[in-house]
Amino acid sequence: MKELEPLVKAQYPNVKTGTEVTETYLDFLKNEYNSDLSKMLFATSLCCDDINVSTDFRRVLTRPFSMGGLGGLPFSGFTGMVAFAHHVPDGGDAFIFYGPHIGMTDDGQLGKMRRPGQKQLTNSCGALMLALQRLQQADEVYVPINSELDYQQTLLERTVMPYKQRILTSANPAKEITDVAYEEIHKKLSILIRMSKKEFHCDRIFLLGGVIVNTSPEYEDAVEVRNFQMVDTRELNDTVPYFSILESEAFKNL
Repeated sequence: MKELEPLVKAQYPNVKTGTEVTETYLDFLKNEYNSDLSKMLFATSLCCDDINVSTDFRRVLTRPFSMGGLGGLPFSGFTGMVAFAHHVPDGGDAFIFYGPHIGMTDDGQLGKMRRPGQKQLTNSCGALMLALQRLQQADEVYVPINSELDYQQTLLERTVMPYKQRILTSANPAKEITDVAYEEIHKKLSILIRMSKKEFHCDRIFLLGGVIVNTSPEYEDAVEVRNFQMVDTRELNDTVPYFSILESEAFKNL
């Protein structure tokens, strides 16, 4: 990412490479929280796009549980969260990595990227950029219509629709719709965890959320972490106890 680093950091100041994110957070879970990684069940709520391999958590945390669909929304829903809760190994912890992704070209344009094996630029996230294009229609007001054959895209567009004015009046709509997606993924996961509170038999759920930045194949993709949080299932009530590990002295001193 070295050559692109100034362009990436101009948009995402706190970005780190996927390798740095993987090593930093696995080491922190193991050394600061004494988590047995062999007993940790890993889940993702990421877009189903094949480009989303920025981090390497699966190198250590095998058998990932996939919650995400287009745009990264947790489409597995309540049933999926309950299943995830039931699958955590005895005496282990739960860990969920989540967030949307956005492409960046070699000259710093957001919302597009050059994918492996291709010469032309394509959208990233394709689903979010399609939603943005439809929001930007000037000839008529776009209203997502339910379709069993395109359910996820329809729901994604209905999710971002209330933020239409915020997105379209922003300095960079491609970046803004991605930020909206992050906020919605975070919110929905928090609700699903509260709904499933009686189903978790582990004491801790670790949440790591951020925005993945996809770059050309010659460079390493990156992640701007937005949240690193531990939820204590023993204290779960209508409000998820919030403690940002990013604010802890131990994390700041890594």
